[in-house]
Amino acid sequence: MYQVIVAFERKSNCDRILELLESTGEFSCLACRSADQIKRAVRKLRLDLVVCGFKLGAESCESIYHDLPQRCVVLMVAPQAQLDLCEGAGIFKLPTPIRRSELLASARLLAQMGQGRNRACVQRSPEERELVEQAKGLLIRCGGMTEEQAHRFLQKRSMDSGARLADTARQVLEGAIIGQ
Repeated sequence: MYQVIVAFERKSNCDRILELLESTGEFSCLACRSADQIKRAVRKLRLDLVVCGFKLGAESCESIYHDLPQRCVVLMVAPQAQLDLCEGAGIFKLPTPIRRSELLASARLLAQMGQGRNRACVQRSPEERELVEQAKGLLIRCGGMTEEQAHRFLQKRSMDSGARLADTARQVLEGAIIGQ
């Protein structure tokens, strides 16, 4: 069972996400209503996944993320306009409105990443980063995407298939998934 912190300013949003996650029986959730509660729970309970909105009180998701231990993974669920304002490289983003299946797939993947792993373990090698950059460039040129759209395309394909981002990028470069 994955343990997850769910934190949103609006109680109704927090309750909705918490209910969706716990309804599967795979997640045990702790609701937090402030950045301080998140930080205490992460330290005390050693939880690795935080699902949150754009901000909690005066603190943004990005600010909270930078105050968490390196082992933590953050999934920000917010309208696209707010996601665009967040530049935290290690923050995974899911635009609202969300489908239940997207939330569950993202939370499962990120919970697995967060379990006992360090952000340093998830870092790509220079060769893998180059593969991802080349694939994004191809998607921008041939697919008419922006850089962010190309990156999200690769991330989504990677999450959907369970493949590593570098492997998905390699498939794009080999022409295996362009135009699908």
